[in-house]
Amino acid sequence: MTFDQLRLLPQPSLPAYPVRLRAEGARAPFAGCQLEIHDDIRRKWVALTPEEWVRQHFCHHLADALAYSPHRMANEVGIRLNGTLRRCDTIVYGNAMEPAMIIEYKAPTIHITQKVFDQIARYNMVLGARYLVVSNGISTYCCRMGGPHGYDFVPQIPAFSMLMQP
Repeated sequence: MTFDQLRLLPQPSLPAYPVRLRAEGARAPFAGCQLEIHDDIRRKWVALTPEEWVRQHFCHHLADALAYSPHRMANEVGIRLNGTLRRCDTIVYGNAMEPAMIIEYKAPTIHITQKVFDQIARYNMVLGARYLVVSNGISTYCCRMGGPHGYDFVPQIPAFSMLMQP
């Protein structure tokens, strides 16, 4: 993504944070240069894509507003599903380092559909997290596994302290 493309992205409905951007390879920025964003969880620079823009805002929101420890979050986690390697966008780990929440991100221009929920539900067949979240930065949906229907949508993402309660 370039500076010009970044300007065209809809702003996420998540709080702003001090974003760290650089031109690819730390070259001086100019309009056509590819951008990288710093991922504090992975502790490295990654290519800036619309989905990555959402991921970084969302992870900072979890840490800053909901007291999630960055040490309990992992981005781009590989899992094996039906013999195929897949990647979960973010996993939040509980007290015993078990997956407590799986988060799937989409670009702000992508609508959240049943297909997105089906994707994260397949990941959860392997991981067994209590919460599933999907977000495009504009719309966010959170559901808690269990209950009479197998899952229940909750009105907001729980604070980390609530996430750890049975």
